[in-house]
Amino acid sequence: MRYERIRDIRIRRNETLEEFAKHFEVKKSTCSKWENGEQIIPLKHLITLCNLSHTELDYVLGLTNKKRKVTEERKLDPASIGKRLTFFRKKYHLTQEQLANILNTTQSTISYYEKGKTTLLTVFLYDICARYKVSSDWFCKTDDHPKM
Repeated sequence: MRYERIRDIRIRRNETLEEFAKHFEVKKSTCSKWENGEQIIPLKHLITLCNLSHTELDYVLGLTNKKRKVTEERKLDPASIGKRLTFFRKKYHLTQEQLANILNTTQSTISYYEKGKTTLLTVFLYDICARYKVSSDWFCKTDDHPKM
């Protein structure tokens, strides 16, 4: 992941860490840890960051160096992400257990993600997208058409 892009966005917005942290309702020390790569930014905050900066998730995560402006507001929808995760897994002929092994987690965790009961971890999203060359922006869309 490209942690420095979080700092770049804050600096381009001409905000202090304290001002920046208010957007996420976290402490400035938390934002500092995101910027320094000491802590992974949760997906809900990553989406907020991308909305603030009108930037694609793929760019902020470092999955692409192409910086394209995004105008539509994104929302975190674990159910939509779960549907896309299921679609992705089946397209690549992976069982929940196989995907769990790839991500070093449990099959029940994958099941919870797919059912939308919990939000996919940013690190898992990044790992899937980097490994399989899939867009993180595609994973986080909220429409009902999961085609890749």
